Amino acid sequence: MIKRLHTIKGDFFGGIIASIIALPQALAFGVASGLGAAAGIWGAVILSFFAAIFGLNCPIISGPTGPSAIIIAHIIALNGGDLSVVFLVLAFSAIIQMIISLTGIPSLIKYVPYPVISGFLSGIGIIIIILQISPVLGGQNYSSTLESIKHISFCLQNINNEALILSIVCLLIVFLTPKFITKYIPSQIITLILGSLICYYFNLDVEKISNINFEIPKFALGSFDFSIFSTSLTIALSVSLVLSAESLLTGLVMESLMKKKYSAKKLILSQGIGNLVCALFGSMQGSGATMRSVAAFRAGATTKLSAVFSSLILLIALYKFTPLISQIPICTLSAILIKIGCDILDLKIFKIIKHAPKDDILTLCAVIFLTVFYNLIFAIITGVVLASILYAKRVADNTNIKEKYNPEGYSLLEEKTEKDSHYKIRILHIDGQFFFGSISQIISHFDEMLEVEYIILTYSSSHKLDMSAIFALEDIILRLDAQKINLCFVVSDNEIYKQIEAIKKSGFDLMLYKNEKEAIDYALNSIKKD
Repeated sequence: MIKRLHTIKGDFFGGIIASIIALPQALAFGVASGLGAAAGIWGAVILSFFAAIFGLNCPIISGPTGPSAIIIAHIIALNGGDLSVVFLVLAFSAIIQMIISLTGIPSLIKYVPYPVISGFLSGIGIIIIILQISPVLGGQNYSSTLESIKHISFCLQNINNEALILSIVCLLIVFLTPKFITKYIPSQIITLILGSLICYYFNLDVEKISNINFEIPKFALGSFDFSIFSTSLTIALSVSLVLSAESLLTGLVMESLMKKKYSAKKLILSQGIGNLVCALFGSMQGSGATMRSVAAFRAGATTKLSAVFSSLILLIALYKFTPLISQIPICTLSAILIKIGCDILDLKIFKIIKHAPKDDILTLCAVIFLTVFYNLIFAIITGVVLASILYAKRVADNTNIKEKYNPEGYSLLEEKTEKDSHYKIRILHIDGQFFFGSISQIISHFDEMLEVEYIILTYSSSHKLDMSAIFALEDIILRLDAQKINLCFVVSDNEIYKQIEAIKKSGFDLMLYKNEKEAIDYALNSIKKD
């Protein structure tokens, strides 16, 4: 009983800390997304609650995050501000997220290359910072980085001095508050309170949140339109993957802190359920938030009850302090968002950038550029494809056909076999992996093999042949057959041998051996018979 009370106490204090961090972030992300501050805080309430109820027994605090804010802003821009369509797309993404949880995809997302993740997060950080240029100067919010950059000169010519001064003060507070203070009270909540008090005390003429209210969210979806579904499927899929990836990263962090393994599928399922409820009731979607989750854990939280407490505390704050929240200056939220944007930037990459492969740097820069200036969903897809192609190229470049004598007693036999046969028998090895990326290098070695009657080709890798490699092998056989050359394919790995043996049964004409000596004996005997 005492242990249970101690656990509840830890979860309660963890929930308080998480809600203190979540409040300014949810308000700021709501404004940045274009849905409004109310949608941001309601998103934090709904997602944190439902993701906890249906999720892991772990202090993962969910809610709006930087990537979700930028993605939603992007979807709003694509649909001309039609929120009924926006929430329909977000509902699709939540359903896809739940479907993903039933597959093996959650375990595959961890294989997304680091340059893609780093580039995407850094791009998001840059977008958040650029989008705050206008509000910091007292201007309006813009929905894209290009629009924000385009209107910089206009904003500089029409600066609201009071908003600029308040922004500078808030930036100083959020960046320079000493660590011994932020250890107990986050700098963002300090900035929120002091920025609002300064605005109130000096009666500054700056834009405020104003339109937030406690009204329970209403059903937000319009009528189902299949045309919207078909045109938005790619976007919805991308949103679900991004939010799932961010939640899984939070889950990995909590696993390392808790020293426990958790179900990635259950985590994604709970996030999908929470995001679906958010979309149905016009609130902002999100994911597991690493900063809030870690803060809750360090405050003593050990179970999902902390996320429930965080949700309820935010609900009470919204109910009791709505008039105060409505008086928060927009430029104060912009200062907080600039700090969040700087925190999202993956600056540690610069420590190793000089020593990183050029392929990784190219992928990183491409993802950052596309995220900031074109389309963040396209950026992720491009990054994964580019990283995959460059990786395949690296592997292919290291794959070749070589006269590589086997160190296990066959070197003399191989050399003797070639000499005794007057080089009518050639013994070659595939040095590396035989797959779609290495096909051209391998096939090119069989264009001209004059005077050769038998080629013994040994494949010692443990990597199975993909479809491209299988048909390339058939192409090699046809090329050699045209030159009246016989191919003996030697595979030492049992699984690959079974794979090719099964393919042979479907009409694939190939002499297959498990042992190189058997292939050599066959070739020598055949030459003697001739």
